[in-house]
Amino acid sequence: MITIEENRLRYHYDAEEMWIEPWGANSVRIRVTKQARMPQESWALLRNCASWKNETDNTGNSSEKAGTYPDEHHMAAIQATADGAELLNGKIRVHLTNGGKLMIYNQNGKLLVDEYWRNRRDVTDPKCSAIEVEAREFRPNIGGDYHLTYRLASVDSEERLYGMGQYQQPYLNLKGTDLELAHRNSQASVPFLLSSIGYGLLWNNPGIGRAVLGKNVMSFEAYATKSLDIWITAGDTPAEIEEAYARETGTVPMMPEYGLGFWQCKLRYQTQEELLAVASEYRKRSLPLDLIVIDYFHWPKQGEWKFDPVYWPDPDGMVQKLKDMGVELMVSIWPTVDRESENYNEMLENGYLIRTERGVRTGLDFEGATIHYDATNPAAREYVWQKAKKNYYDKGIHVFWLDEAEPEYTAYDFDNYRYYAGTDLEIGNIYPAEYARTFYEGMKQQGQDKIVNLLRCAWAGSQKYGALVWSGDIASSFESMRNQLAAGLNMGLAGIPWWTTDIGGFHGGDPNDPDFRELFIRWFQWGTFCPVMRLHGDREPRQPQFGTTGGAHCRSGAPNEVWSYGEEVYAICEQYLMIRESMRDYIRGLMKEAHKKGTPIMRPLFYDFPEDQMCWKVETQYMFGPDMLVAPITEKGLRNRSVYLPKGLSWKNIWTGEIQEGGQTIPVAAPLEKIPLFTRQG
Repeated sequence: MITIEENRLRYHYDAEEMWIEPWGANSVRIRVTKQARMPQESWALLRNCASWKNETDNTGNSSEKAGTYPDEHHMAAIQATADGAELLNGKIRVHLTNGGKLMIYNQNGKLLVDEYWRNRRDVTDPKCSAIEVEAREFRPNIGGDYHLTYRLASVDSEERLYGMGQYQQPYLNLKGTDLELAHRNSQASVPFLLSSIGYGLLWNNPGIGRAVLGKNVMSFEAYATKSLDIWITAGDTPAEIEEAYARETGTVPMMPEYGLGFWQCKLRYQTQEELLAVASEYRKRSLPLDLIVIDYFHWPKQGEWKFDPVYWPDPDGMVQKLKDMGVELMVSIWPTVDRESENYNEMLENGYLIRTERGVRTGLDFEGATIHYDATNPAAREYVWQKAKKNYYDKGIHVFWLDEAEPEYTAYDFDNYRYYAGTDLEIGNIYPAEYARTFYEGMKQQGQDKIVNLLRCAWAGSQKYGALVWSGDIASSFESMRNQLAAGLNMGLAGIPWWTTDIGGFHGGDPNDPDFRELFIRWFQWGTFCPVMRLHGDREPRQPQFGTTGGAHCRSGAPNEVWSYGEEVYAICEQYLMIRESMRDYIRGLMKEAHKKGTPIMRPLFYDFPEDQMCWKVETQYMFGPDMLVAPITEKGLRNRSVYLPKGLSWKNIWTGEIQEGGQTIPVAAPLEKIPLFTRQG
């Protein structure tokens, strides 16, 4: 049965209840459940539309009051049709058949989304079939909720799909891929996809699952959930789609000035003296340095969130000395709590820790038996923030490295963990967003507006909490570097414009190895044209252990400063540090666009040139803002490569000054000291 309400189209069949509503310009939200009542969580979607009267529960999610709608500024035109009903909201039109099938069109009548039904419920459907496959399959989990599978038929054989977060594979176009909707170290599920045929789709479900973006059928799964919840927008350009998504899920804050330059990091500076000596050396050499990082195990035990006084005897003095040098300090935070830490029993008693369904309460067995704090619990968030505020923030440290944000488990038994907000299977993917929220809200309460914190993971909406995501503990290899290029571009299209990598990769790499030096140079060049330029890694060989207590047994990797790789490498790094410094005004402008509109800072060519069909096919070069075309070298020994110049413009080779007309692929020299780089003219 179809019911037309003031600003909502409803469908009911047996136990299934569906709501179709306008949700922002040219956009709709579709929810389906077989529960007695429609779930009210907003998940990634914002709740601050000016006309949306709402109540907020203790999880931070809003619940709608009867008779109110998410955005009355976008009143939909809803009418009955001969075979069902339609909802029209700007450029998007949703057609609902009497049999319950959905088809979504743009303003020109082009079919964008077509539910994959293969059954005999609606005999008027020309695809009526005896196969008996449902588009919205709610398969009961015995004694629990549902295993949901949502199927969409491919409507265009040439469709290309982008976004969905960060996966360790080289494909920018995700059509034909199989993606786990779950977080792991170096994998972030951010389930918003952008289609080349003119729509964006958010799988607004934080449960563990799977997305298969097949050639014939596209499916999304949630292994345990109460409802189907998707948000879809139609747009004429990728930028229009991306900006619509940002309006509904939030944008990043304005990047602080220290986010525009160079960040120095390694695994790990072991003492206060060592860290200050490195910062002093950068200043002695007159090299740009905006921020330096104290990595993990600077604390006595995990879950104590404070400096170990044995190795860091005067944090206040250290912070002041760095500020006198014009260097910001970032410290590593882990969400893990050791059983032997001073806070464990109190956190256990108050219910601030993630629970396990079976076995001992251990999530990560690394340098101690630990379990993570429950970031979905508001009281736990406040508890952790207060510890960090007292021991770091009040000392002048106003930027944090929120590591282990997935959270990382020793065994990824997603069915074994339970949070304040629900089971891991149902809501686990929201953890990194709530982890970022812990510190964002605490810093905001202190009056800080320009907030950026580094995280190893994200979910849809993490950007509004100041999340700068890096690509995790990746291999030091050209193959890995190539994967990061695809990851960074897709993260930007998934709504996470602040993104970075460990320059040189994380695992291994000897600074004295000529092969690694080549990789390091190529990665350093590329890192210059990433949203944040950050050097990090666990280099070989490991250094001798310094001390015997606290975190001292986590030995430091080999030196990882720009002068650690020999004179030739140093000269190249110095050049690119100066290039980055010279771009501060340009990068500041890119950060403003990300803050205002959600614009990715690094993006595929098609984002700026959607009418050029060749730009949809190029996957190994990108735009750094609207004016700079970057073509990284991601193969060992390569000293030249082909570069496509988008048509309709002239392009200048930064190194040679030569100007070429767009619309052609040209050979470009790429000696070791140069990354192919062009600027648009005019």
